[in-house]
Amino acid sequence: MHQTLAGGSASSSSQRKRVRLDGVSRAYDPRITAIRADLADVAMADLCFAPHYAAPTARDCAVPAAMVRGKPDAAASAVTELLRGETFHMLDARGSWAWGYCGHDHYVGYVPLDALGESEAITHVTRAPAPLFTAADIKASIAALLPPRARLAGSVEGDFLATADGFVHIRHIQAVDSFEADWVAVAERYLGAPYVWGGRGFGVDCSGLVQMVLAACGIAAPRDTDQQADALGAALALDAPLRRGDLVFFPGHVGLMMDEARMIHANAHWMAVTIEPLADVVARLRSEHEQPITTIRRIER
Repeated sequence: MHQTLAGGSASSSSQRKRVRLDGVSRAYDPRITAIRADLADVAMADLCFAPHYAAPTARDCAVPAAMVRGKPDAAASAVTELLRGETFHMLDARGSWAWGYCGHDHYVGYVPLDALGESEAITHVTRAPAPLFTAADIKASIAALLPPRARLAGSVEGDFLATADGFVHIRHIQAVDSFEADWVAVAERYLGAPYVWGGRGFGVDCSGLVQMVLAACGIAAPRDTDQQADALGAALALDAPLRRGDLVFFPGHVGLMMDEARMIHANAHWMAVTIEPLADVVARLRSEHEQPITTIRRIER
């Protein structure tokens, strides 16, 4: 990187002060690097020049779920989804939108400002869709329906977790530091959930499903399929025998093997989370891709 800056001298308008800046240009992934034309995360100061830098302010998602969008516009395409209690590191707030990045995977985008609240000390997460009751009674009215993996702060009182906004039955939650062992079993709880582009909550996309079920097992995963194919587990040969839990990647798609032959995945063909033979998925993609399967990854525990 090379740039020359010139500015007027205090002693003479004819004299100019020049500063030579040298460095190596570095590529970055804009999906997970908070850099705009007018503003950048102060942590990126060694990667880019920006008119302004900002230090992030942590805020938690205060609603059941909020879509993160590529532009500050409710009609803009979603890039991911923020769930209740997840942290959003805010770098800018203008009008009704906050710009920044998600704490769990650093994904950058815009969130409605009114979806964010103060950070809390998270104690529990929901295991499945869970009603938030207005009282500690299963017959009480429901204030909201929480998605799987919503993060909550509260204390257990009898059969309920008491939060600032309501009560969640203990059958629907687990301690935030308690993890499951079988991510395929977690994925099965999403069966029938609608396919939603960018979704990680009540509806999911393919990589969102993978990210969420691995999170339930204490495994951090990036957001998108290409990132996951680079970061998760170890690569297998494309003709290797498959087993439960293997990740099979296609161009722009990913699924989890139920066993050696069947795959569970969120897919736009059925517009839902479904289980189907891997051979059927390959056959469906064969007309568009000579080699439908691009990578197979195995996570060892």
